[in-house]
Amino acid sequence: MSYCKDFGKDKVIFVSKEDHETPIKVSLPENSDDDSPGLILANGEINWSCPCLGGMATGPCGPEFREAFSCFHYSTAEPKGNDCIEKFQEMQECMFKYPRLYPLNEESDKKSVNDNIQEERLSSSGENQSLSLVKM
Repeated sequence: MSYCKDFGKDKVIFVSKEDHETPIKVSLPENSDDDSPGLILANGEINWSCPCLGGMATGPCGPEFREAFSCFHYSTAEPKGNDCIEKFQEMQECMFKYPRLYPLNEESDKKSVNDNIQEERLSSSGENQSLSLVKM
């Protein structure tokens, strides 16, 4: 015999072994077309209103994010997105201007990212021909 117990805002349901042995009588609703469409719409376009983007498309670096993400989504380069490196670097540079909105995960990332940006600036000025991807 199962029973419930309330703990403030939480409800704990205790079930017996017999409860687990009987088949579930709950049916889940069928997915309908009215549900949120997700990140990519049926026509292949990007759904900028998708909550999965977490506001990235509308923040202070929204234009840079949308350009980089669009570039990657529609990229035909091999490997995919290889032609979008500059767009992602522009987005990342914008994010550095707003550290409270876009914090780095670890202190060690700061050094790694700054080193990569410095490398890229050197390579774009012709002093260094190597190109490295920036870790986000």
